[in-house]
Amino acid sequence: MVYLKTDEEIELIKISAQVLGKAHAEVAKLINPGVTTKELDRVAEEFIRDHKGHPSFKGYNDFPAALCISVNEVVVHGFPSPYRLKEGDIISVDCGVFLNGYHSDSAFTYPVGEIKPEVKQLLKRTYDSLYLGIDKAVAGNRIGDIGYAVQSHVEQFGYGVVRELVGHGVGKFLHEGPEVPNFGRRGQGPQLKEGMTIAIEPMITLGKRSVVQEKDGWTIRTTDRQPAAHFEHTVAVRKGKAEILTTFEYIEQVLAERSMAIA
Repeated sequence: MVYLKTDEEIELIKISAQVLGKAHAEVAKLINPGVTTKELDRVAEEFIRDHKGHPSFKGYNDFPAALCISVNEVVVHGFPSPYRLKEGDIISVDCGVFLNGYHSDSAFTYPVGEIKPEVKQLLKRTYDSLYLGIDKAVAGNRIGDIGYAVQSHVEQFGYGVVRELVGHGVGKFLHEGPEVPNFGRRGQGPQLKEGMTIAIEPMITLGKRSVVQEKDGWTIRTTDRQPAAHFEHTVAVRKGKAEILTTFEYIEQVLAERSMAIA
């Protein structure tokens, strides 16, 4: 189902998104070689609960954690674990917050120390593709316009666009309609209407676009084991210009202090 939101409901999502953005920043402070991904999850969950929120992912279809943590060739839905981050890794941190009856959802991919130049470019270009997709999330456009904007940007560099996983509506439910693929044709698909709130989330691979699901039933990785990047915002469809409800502001403050800027 697609649920159109009132301005009051959109404000409630933004309040949830502020807690989410600050939880991401607490995680960003800790991303260093040697830290375990389980520790990142503990810190995020503690912060969210301290601010009267609930981690949206924990318990969702029995998912065991507050964060989806996906390292290197894992695209999405990786489990936090005792794995210790290493110099040269990249790590996608995907998180949701449920607060005041509404979910917010965002993801950011971080370098761990110095990473290969080609992987750094992958992160930057995936980040850029997110905002190109958001530019098309305006009333009167179609879902295919968003996907085309993402796809046409990243495929010019030879990257793969994951097809099996897509963005989605967000609101009272973590996953609502419509689906928001990262590929598509301009002018195709459902029409975007003011009041839709959607998660746009490019999942882009350095190599081939094909993926496989691991035996745990959650973890999705590239079949060629090349790294993948993932960035996500929750946005409201508006007339003329989309409204970004989640925020990277707090993340990017931390990264700037640590000289780790993506863009």
